[in-house]
Amino acid sequence: MHHHENIVLIGMPGAGKSTVGVILAKTLGMQFVDTDILIQERAGRMLQEILDKDGPDAFKRIEEETILSLQPRNAVIATGGSVVCSPDAMAHLESGGVVVYLEIPYAEMEKRLKNITTRGIVLLPGQSLREMYDERVPLYEKYADLTVACSGEDLESVVGRVIEAL
Repeated sequence: MHHHENIVLIGMPGAGKSTVGVILAKTLGMQFVDTDILIQERAGRMLQEILDKDGPDAFKRIEEETILSLQPRNAVIATGGSVVCSPDAMAHLESGGVVVYLEIPYAEMEKRLKNITTRGIVLLPGQSLREMYDERVPLYEKYADLTVACSGEDLESVVGRVIEAL
């Protein structure tokens, strides 16, 4: 792995991108960027508030603008689960580093997302969690340079597996 490159974490809501990202950044001596936090800072509101008031399309637009404005170097970037819905955002992230898909099965995502209504998860009107999962899996697989299965693993193991895969 080249040291100027970023490590971009993609995956379902609840896959552990932010948590794994922080530990990974510490372990590798890299910066850590959480795009959800940047979106909240940019909008001055919580993710769920943006979704509730402005809707999924506005949220995705802010997410895309936020990511396109990033110029990180030597950073671990934890993205929101919906980032793969934006080809422009993904092209920007891919150009600066390696994309790692933290993969979890549907049942595990469901279990981890007990706080679904407050998490800021981009569901289209009338879309179920299952439909969102099925729609995004092919996108994660398409953009991933590496895939790390995270099911039933503790965070340290996941971090270790990501480092091995790099």
